[in-house]
Amino acid sequence: MKTSLTETDIARKILILKGEKVILDRDLAELYGVPVKRLNEQVKRNTERFPGDFMFQLNNKELAILRSQNETSSWGGSRYLPYAFTEHGALMAATILNSEKAIQMSVFIIRTFVKMREMIVENKNFAEKLDRLEKRMDKNDENVEVMFTAIRQLMASPETPSKKKIGFTNKLKEIS
Repeated sequence: MKTSLTETDIARKILILKGEKVILDRDLAELYGVPVKRLNEQVKRNTERFPGDFMFQLNNKELAILRSQNETSSWGGSRYLPYAFTEHGALMAATILNSEKAIQMSVFIIRTFVKMREMIVENKNFAEKLDRLEKRMDKNDENVEVMFTAIRQLMASPETPSKKKIGFTNKLKEIS
């Protein structure tokens, strides 16, 4: 683990799954300085502290999507489906680990979640201001329209390119 983590380092580990910002058990364990196995053992011993809005286990489909987005598996063929911790789950995990490092790191992780939430709100406010400005601008000015289109494209979240299926397909099944 790095000695000087930044919010950007932690933000890279935060994913959006099921509409929630989460951090996977392997990343959380790394940040807290414990083996993934120990983190998951403590979670299993304290299940009442982890309701569905604090933590959930990925299913095979979600895991496959994550692996395809990252192109290579960083799980190394683990035998279990990883857990995803929300902001509250990450904080709760620090309390059950009860180590000084976990407590210190949890504060940093929560601050990163909060910063990300603030950025989303700021982006929404900026979009609203942009809409108001666009309404006041001359609609006939082509340069203004190009500028607004470019700004909106920059604000949009990048889309995952659709991938063509590779392999044998049975054309007769697809027709019926």
